[in-house]
This record gives sequence, structure tokens and C-alpha cells, in this order.
Amino acid sequence: MPETKRGDFFDDLETMPSEKRERYFKQKLAETIDYAYHNAPSTKEILDRAGVSPSQIRTIKDLERLPITRKTELIELQKSKPPYGGFLTIPAEDVDRIFLSPGPIYEPLHIENIKWFAKTFFAAGFRKGDIVINSFTYHMSPAGVLFHEAIRDCGATPIAMGVGNTEVQIQTMHDLKVTGFVGTPSFLMTAIKRAEEMGHDFRRDFAVRKAWFTGEMLAPSLRKSLEEDYGISTAQAYAVTEPGGCLAYECSQKSGMHFMDEYIIEIVDPETGKQLGPGETGEIVVTPIHNKTWGLIRFGTGDMSYYTTDPCPCGRTSNRLVAIVGRAGDAIKVRGMFVVTKQAEAVFSSFDQISTFQIVVGRKGQRDEMTFKIELKDEAIDKSQLTNDLNQKFQEVCRVKADKIEFVAKGTIPEEHKTILDERTWE
Repeated sequence: MPETKRGDFFDDLETMPSEKRERYFKQKLAETIDYAYHNAPSTKEILDRAGVSPSQIRTIKDLERLPITRKTELIELQKSKPPYGGFLTIPAEDVDRIFLSPGPIYEPLHIENIKWFAKTFFAAGFRKGDIVINSFTYHMSPAGVLFHEAIRDCGATPIAMGVGNTEVQIQTMHDLKVTGFVGTPSFLMTAIKRAEEMGHDFRRDFAVRKAWFTGEMLAPSLRKSLEEDYGISTAQAYAVTEPGGCLAYECSQKSGMHFMDEYIIEIVDPETGKQLGPGETGEIVVTPIHNKTWGLIRFGTGDMSYYTTDPCPCGRTSNRLVAIVGRAGDAIKVRGMFVVTKQAEAVFSSFDQISTFQIVVGRKGQRDEMTFKIELKDEAIDKSQLTNDLNQKFQEVCRVKADKIEFVAKGTIPEEHKTILDERTWE
């Protein structure tokens, strides 16, 4: 573990210059691939089938030579090669803890040297003197135990509450003067509203001033309410259980989630596995480089996102995930760019004039053609202005522009319809 600081940053990795980070990744990747190849039978098979030797995987770009392993394949491998699918790299008797995620998938954890996990809570402001409710489950999933240990590594005191029992959690918050909350944003708001129903003024009667969220998206409106109405500073993180935990986390700037340096994170075209550049939407693919117990290489999360390399005022130097925009199965490539259903819906829902819409993707000659079909709430609007505004916002978010926008009569778009209809044929 790098030398730990107790200033603005948890460890030295967070502020590495780009050249140093590149050298660090090359060294850790080489060690990870070599060790997994010689100790995890399934990792060896993956490289051998790809015709790639460990010595050929030395840079992040080299990972494109290897296939992506997705959750469905991991489940099948654990069935055919029980219990760990051939990815365990240490003797089974040396596994400290075993967790389960839906599938089921059995995840071995070697608990030593996991203090790196604490940097996500440290960035959210948790420090010695904080008393923190951890509302994630303490059985099966790794979240409860890992978060518990990470909160302690920040110097704070965790309370192992788990999920549910809202009124007990409210009483605990009140009696112990809890200052921090770890869980989902919806559960915290549920607890706040229930406390108000019980006659409390939450901001006055409770001490919660910091909250860290994962497991569901933090809606901007909910964040605004928690921060402005209740005085709670919020931070969110992106976590995936199969590769072993938190992959990216917010800092005080709240302008994207910093990559954890304990993983190599790629944004790739889910169809080809080729890496994409900043601003291009693709699937998040992850390779752990900190956990020699688990020889999982290029795990496809199925989540779609894009990243930025812009400097962050906080001083952390890693790339940042801008947003989780949907799932790979809900994405369609149009003129080389992925249009994700959830992302498109967010754009259209921001225009109150629109009642119903559908995106139709066709083929004209050798070019993809994208048409927006729109039903309006009121026909008496400036359609030209709406067309311009919608196309501009859609292009900003989805990186591709509509070829046509058609305003159609109410009832034209079927009640049960796909958000994105792909009518393309290739002959």
C-alpha cells in the first residue's frame, strides 16, 4: 500500500502525474497477468485461446487482444468449474471470506491490504469523530463488510445497521448523534420523511451532515433536496461486486467519479471490445490489479458510460466517469456512436412540450438515418424552436444528431412501443 496521508487525499495514488500513473499501470498489469496466467486455470485458457502470451499484455491498449468475460459466462464457468470458475489463484483454504452476488456468483476475498477502499469515503469527508450508519447488508454481498472496514480506515466509527427497520435507524441516528450515512439515496430520504412524520425537524434534531451513496443513481432533484433542505453533503460512487468493489467515486467537486487506481478501467465498444476515447459512450470493462486472489481479467459490467480526462480542481489526477447512462443491451450504435435508451429518455423528458416520442433508426444508402417521431401536448407551439433545442441537447448528450424530426398526430405512436426502433437491414 502506498504511503497514506491524512490531508486532502487518502493516498499518493490519487495525485500521481500522468507519466507516473502510466508506469504504475504497466507494472501492476504485467504482474497481474503473469500471476493470473500461472495460477488461475481459466485465465490461462482465455489467453491461450486468444493466442496471446502474458508477455504481450503490458499496456492498457494490449488488453484489446483479450475477450471480455461477462456475468453470464462467469456464472456458467462457476457451474462447470466449481466453485470459482477457475479464477481462484490461491489455495481454497487461504480464502479469508466468500461473498455471493446474484447468479449465484461466489466471490473469494483475501482481506489483507484493502485500505485503498477507504479513499471513496475519505473523499466524501468521513473522518475520525464521525459516527456512520452503514445501511448495506452484512450477509452474502461484500458491500456491508467492505464498507464497514473502509469507514474504520477513515478513522470514523461505523454502525452495522444493515437494511430495513426504518424507525430503529431513525432512533439510532438521533440517540447516537450520527453524522454520516452510507446506503442508497432513496432509503435516506425515506428515513428523513418518516422522521418528519414522527414530529421531528430533521435538520434541527439530527446531526447527519454527510452521505455516501451507491446501488442506485442519485437524481439531481434528490441531491438538491438533501443538500439544500437538510444540509447533507452528498457523494456517490460506482461499485460492482464481481470484480471486488468500488470502481469510481466522487470528490467534493461532484463533476464525475474518479477512477480507482486499483483497477484498470476501459470504456469499450461492447460489440468489438475496442477501447473508446474521452466522451465516447461505451461499456465499462474492468480488470482488478490489486487482488491476486481473483484472476478475473476484462470483466464486462454491462453498464454504459463515458469518461473525461479534464483536470479536476480537487487535485486528483485520474480520469473520471461522467455518468452511468444505461445498460449495454439497451444501446444501439448510430453512425459509430452508441445511443442508450435511458440517456435518450432523459433528453426528451426535459422538454415539457413533448407528450410521446420514438426514435427510429433506418438505413439510407450506406448511411444510418435517425428520425425522431414526436407527439406534442399542444400543437400551438414553436416547432422550429423545439426542433433546434431538442437536436442541440440530444447531440450534446448522445453525441449524434437526428436527421429528421417528425411531429405526428396524437395516437400515431403505439401505446406499447420501443423507445428506439431499429429498422435497419444490411443486404
